[in-house]
Amino acid sequence: MRRLQAIAQSGLTYARHPFDQERFEAVRDVAAQMAATAGEEADELLARFTAEAGHATPKVDVRGAVFRDGRVLLVRGLDDGLWTLPGGWAEVGEPPSLAVTKEVAEEAGYRTRAEKLIGLYDRDVRHRARFPFHSYAIHFLCDPLADEPGPFDAAEIGEVGFFAEDALPELSRRVTPERLAHAFAHLRDPARPADFD
Repeated sequence: MRRLQAIAQSGLTYARHPFDQERFEAVRDVAAQMAATAGEEADELLARFTAEAGHATPKVDVRGAVFRDGRVLLVRGLDDGLWTLPGGWAEVGEPPSLAVTKEVAEEAGYRTRAEKLIGLYDRDVRHRARFPFHSYAIHFLCDPLADEPGPFDAAEIGEVGFFAEDALPELSRRVTPERLAHAFAHLRDPARPADFD
């Protein structure tokens, strides 16, 4: 389904003949209908697909692993009530290291500095079925610049807390236990090379 949507989006970008454009619009419609079986309405998905223009490329999600006394900082999202590393979509023109520090500050209230790349991951649709586009997740090890947090985005985040590796809460689809294990491994071994898919 994602692949069909990407083919349609790129095809509409480059197709010049009206018949080719109609064919790629039809492919986009089929992709929306297929994705609708995952729970969203086909019309809503088609509107989201139609809004995407240009050559289809993965979106970029940034996540920051902040540690205190060997425990990792997690945030509980109001959308699903589950816990994840603080983060979100990178903005156009924003370096990933600045994007992650901005997201950690907004979602968890902590000012940080991105110190190390933990990993670059393919964020498969199976990890977040509601999101129909292909994306990559970039995880960073971030150092806190202050002991106490400031305010966080209470419209999206319900709670902020630090958790031990053996006492993690129920996790959101935004982060997997394996990727959190990578973060703890990077904390224990600063020389560990970045993980990637």
